[in-house]
Amino acid sequence: RAIVLSGLGGAVTNLAMIKALLLLLRPESTWEGIANAGRGMMFVLFLYLLPLILLTSVVEGYGLHRWGKWQKGEVNILKKFSVPETVVVQAAHSVLLLGVAFVGAQAAKTFAGTFHRRHTYTHAFTAIAYGMGPLLVLRMADLWPALTPWGPWCVGIVLTIAVLYHGLPCILRPDPPHAIGLYFLTSLTLFVAAGLVRLVYVYYVEGRFRGLEKIVNDLIGGM
Repeated sequence: RAIVLSGLGGAVTNLAMIKALLLLLRPESTWEGIANAGRGMMFVLFLYLLPLILLTSVVEGYGLHRWGKWQKGEVNILKKFSVPETVVVQAAHSVLLLGVAFVGAQAAKTFAGTFHRRHTYTHAFTAIAYGMGPLLVLRMADLWPALTPWGPWCVGIVLTIAVLYHGLPCILRPDPPHAIGLYFLTSLTLFVAAGLVRLVYVYYVEGRFRGLEKIVNDLIGGM
């Protein structure tokens, strides 16, 4: 049973990764396929977004433990994170990324309603969840400590915003005159929310949040 579940999990993760790559390579046809499929929110969450977040968290966490991150101070040091600390950091990061998806979806739904089109939260969540694919995939570049953590994020958010250019109109179907306003406001919200999450993560792994680091260590010590 464990082998079967592991195989299913791997298959789901691979499909999620392929879908994220297709959104970059063939955005229009891929978005049309997503729109025509009409998947529910739970399907999108558990068979696309969560597997992609978990996969990239494992890869990013492996980099923290295996190669570490440079921490700045009077003397820069390369810190390799322990397994417990890596697990806590990546779990928190995953929760925050889920929060970004939900916040972005609420923003998209609100802005779509502002422009006189009513859509369900499922439509908005579908657009944002799939649109975040490039941002999540680029997390895997964090494996290497020599690469600035902001580099992959900047590339990822630019590609995500580019992907949403096709995705938001395809899924939410706004009136043509209002499409650019919906796209701009939703993209701006996602950029700010994802940027804040990235800021917290980067500051933590670079050792700039000593108080938060102490809390995490105390939490680990109490387990």
